[in-house]
Amino acid sequence: MPKMPAINIKIKHDRNLHDISVDPSQPATAFKDAIYQKTGVPVDRQKVMVKGGLLKDDADLTKLNLKAGQTIMVIGSAGELPKAPTGPVTFLEDMTDTQLAEATRSKAGLTNLGNTCYLNSTLQVMRTIPELQVALDQFSGTMGGLDGEANLTASLRDLYKSLGTTTDAFPPFAFLTILRQNAPQFAEMQSDGHGYAQQDAEEAWVRIVTALQSTLKGLGPPITAGEQSSQIASSKKFVEQYLTGDMVVKRSTAEAPEEEATTSHEPFSILQCNISSTTNYMSQGIQDSLNQQVEKTSQTLGRTAVYDEVRRINRLPAYLTTHFVRFYWRREIRKKTKIARKVRFPFELDVTDFLSDELKAKTRPYRDRLIEISKEREERSRIRKKAKAKREESLRSDAAASTRPGDSAVASSSGNEAPKPAEPIAVDPSEERLNAPTEVEVSSSALGAVTTEEEELKLREKESAELEKLIHPDIKADIGANPSGLYELVGVVTHKGTAADGGHYISWTLKEDDQKDSSGAATNKAATVLDADKEEWYKFDDEKVSTVSKEKIMMLDGGGQDSTAYMLLYRSKKL
Repeated sequence: MPKMPAINIKIKHDRNLHDISVDPSQPATAFKDAIYQKTGVPVDRQKVMVKGGLLKDDADLTKLNLKAGQTIMVIGSAGELPKAPTGPVTFLEDMTDTQLAEATRSKAGLTNLGNTCYLNSTLQVMRTIPELQVALDQFSGTMGGLDGEANLTASLRDLYKSLGTTTDAFPPFAFLTILRQNAPQFAEMQSDGHGYAQQDAEEAWVRIVTALQSTLKGLGPPITAGEQSSQIASSKKFVEQYLTGDMVVKRSTAEAPEEEATTSHEPFSILQCNISSTTNYMSQGIQDSLNQQVEKTSQTLGRTAVYDEVRRINRLPAYLTTHFVRFYWRREIRKKTKIARKVRFPFELDVTDFLSDELKAKTRPYRDRLIEISKEREERSRIRKKAKAKREESLRSDAAASTRPGDSAVASSSGNEAPKPAEPIAVDPSEERLNAPTEVEVSSSALGAVTTEEEELKLREKESAELEKLIHPDIKADIGANPSGLYELVGVVTHKGTAADGGHYISWTLKEDDQKDSSGAATNKAATVLDADKEEWYKFDDEKVSTVSKEKIMMLDGGGQDSTAYMLLYRSKKL
């Protein structure tokens, strides 16, 4: 195409006008590169508004009929272009399994070795605990020794390492073999003698946790700047720290009012959710399991009496497992039967009602402020999204106006007058903040203000420091304890079918792309601070791994023969 005379136009970006010379015969990509030089908006972030819509990379500029002095709108945040790779480029097809897994962050499934979905689903949910990965990496035991629990722990460590270095489904042969050696119940055969029988996922979870309890050492406190790395590890085991709580149990009987109530403490690793004909919510089922009546011998009456047994939590672990008691024994058919009743479970769990008065007092200040800050952050996010939508709508309107004949942004017919910048669109004063550019003129701490990324980061640092001061000293010294009584859902094991010795188990885990620091905790990225992406979850159906929306998880509460929530894993809620 012959070279055409350049045309001087104007680029409008964030209410700033830039003069630019464009040759209509050049490719659209070259035009976008020139826009980057003027505005700082990388090509891959540019939305160039021209007559008819967005400017595409393969567009013919000669067909746009650009006129001297015309104003073109550009939407997009400024920033440097991606830097060239420092090392040689490696294509996906040339990568090893380990490189491919790291580059794509793909999740590997587990091969079903014959009715082993109960185990596969359990292992995938347990893998979502980053602190467990740290503790396993520190475990130096090997397989083949006389200690069966150590063998099981070593095989779990090696299994998780293998899953992190492949994108293909991995067969857990070694772990399954050692599990069946240590717990013969998982080696039970089917009644017809053909193959191994289906087992219970909750029983597999308990068995694995038991092995970890006896073998994994506890983690020391996080090392901060200025501290020596040779810290003394906790005297507690890992499972005690992160997976075990303390329950205070009070028993009394109305049959002997003069008899003094007894109080004892019991550890727990799972909260049971009993399901009756009136249970609609998980919290109801947990409450029923904590308040029961039992028969025991009364020393004052000299006979058996009915006692009221009230349990309250006196120590909360960072990770809380709940179990829906869906299977019960039916004598007439001599078989375990499933309760398919719909029972709602929350994505954010508040266990304050289940706590002892002592623990309530310790957690309340932190809990109340955490709830307030979470609501404030949600409100700031809502305002930012509304401001962004308003801003883009305004720019689209300006772009459309700038391409209409007679618009003030286009030069006069004589071609001698300099074009005037487009007039800003009038905005209601109450909505002015919502239509503002990224840079704000008022304090971001004011209610309703639009915060920039930098302001949001500083505000979050301040909020985190404030919360840190509210942690009760006893809880702060207790590594692996939950300081608030608030949890968020990160893993689900579901069961599909009608009987415990049949059906199919699937696991679902929260999808998190953030990198983990040395302690296993997720690190916040500045790029994701302002507006988080829509929540997604992984679905692990043995070898098959897929991604589903949060709405799909909400449908796992039961009421039919499809996948029904059976076990839930919650972690301590953080900002």
